[in-house]
Amino acid sequence: MHVLYFHQHFSTPQGSAGTRSYEMAQALIRAGHSVTMVCGSYAQGKTGLSMQFEKGKRRGVVEGIDVIEFDLDYGNHMGFMQRLGVFLKFAVGSVGVALREPADVAFATTTPLTAGIPGIFARWLTRKTFVFEVRDLWPELPKAMGVITNPVVLGLMSVLEWVSYRSADRLVGLSPGIVEGIASRGVDKARIAMVPNGCDLDLFISPAEAWRPNGVRDDQLLAIFTGTHGNANGLDSVLNAAAVLKERGRDDIRIALVGQGREKPGLMAEAEARGLDNVLFLDPVPKTKLTGLMAGADLGLQVLRNVPAFYFGTSPNKFFDYISAGLPVLNNYPGWLAGLIKETDCGFAVPPNDPATFADALIAAASDREALRQKGMNAQELAKTRFSRAKLSSEWVQWVTGATR
Repeated sequence: MHVLYFHQHFSTPQGSAGTRSYEMAQALIRAGHSVTMVCGSYAQGKTGLSMQFEKGKRRGVVEGIDVIEFDLDYGNHMGFMQRLGVFLKFAVGSVGVALREPADVAFATTTPLTAGIPGIFARWLTRKTFVFEVRDLWPELPKAMGVITNPVVLGLMSVLEWVSYRSADRLVGLSPGIVEGIASRGVDKARIAMVPNGCDLDLFISPAEAWRPNGVRDDQLLAIFTGTHGNANGLDSVLNAAAVLKERGRDDIRIALVGQGREKPGLMAEAEARGLDNVLFLDPVPKTKLTGLMAGADLGLQVLRNVPAFYFGTSPNKFFDYISAGLPVLNNYPGWLAGLIKETDCGFAVPPNDPATFADALIAAASDREALRQKGMNAQELAKTRFSRAKLSSEWVQWVTGATR
């Protein structure tokens, strides 16, 4: 079976972006299927192609995946209108591919929501089977965050969401809240499967050589955040907790924020103005090198803004990377991940907007290393038993390939 796979932000492990689509494509290949991946260029991603673009795109085989990459630069530094322009250009180019390329299944994954457009065209104009994967609920999330307020834009996005769901033969949701959100739009739950992000155990159990950022001693607790420094992440909460640590004289704790995003320059300026030398800012690193940093760290930070839509409506890559590496997790918002942490004792779940309690958890982690090690063991056990990528990708392959009419 041939799967035509649309993911604008596709990356191999050589990039510093999420690799779910790479892993799922590899699972399809291992199961005897073939894959054409349609993507754009992404500042933090690496598609594996290096030849020159011709007429706005390039094509080649990367580890068994036939990759079509459009010359559309995208980065987290962009404003909303810039992003929208790139999203629409990718959608238009992808529609052409969807109509021309032979395939048994057209699979599209968000974000952005416009990723569903080529799948809609493939479904209705070429009668290809269409499977739609939803990583975030749009327009619910941007509306809840206040990122998009224009009622016309929200209305158009809502229509696109509805058409995408109704056009798809099957759907995939990455969290319980996403599945419920799809069903609330009138979609039969029998057409929806929940396949969350998974744990790449082979990659993290045998990591690259452990390392720590310059200036972090071996006897200091190192807590790391690895991901986008954007509006949704609410990293000011980390700075506020760091300020509490400074007030309490806890020089034995260091926090490293690893990644890129629109908020990063402001966060760096704020940290300097407040004298927070216990917070370090690192550039993004490839996932292959990230394994070494996680091996050298003591705690992973799962941080988001206090937006109720996030509680059950997200499936963050970083959480699954942390537990794959055996890192306990400090989570600062309610929801299904906080429930998992409490249920399995694999870290700390603190209330939102509470820097003192956030700092208390960091101090507790630094003060009882034996208890922290046990939490790390519990985290890796959770990764193995419930979120193994091998198990989840097999379920995903069966769901996607079983959708053909």
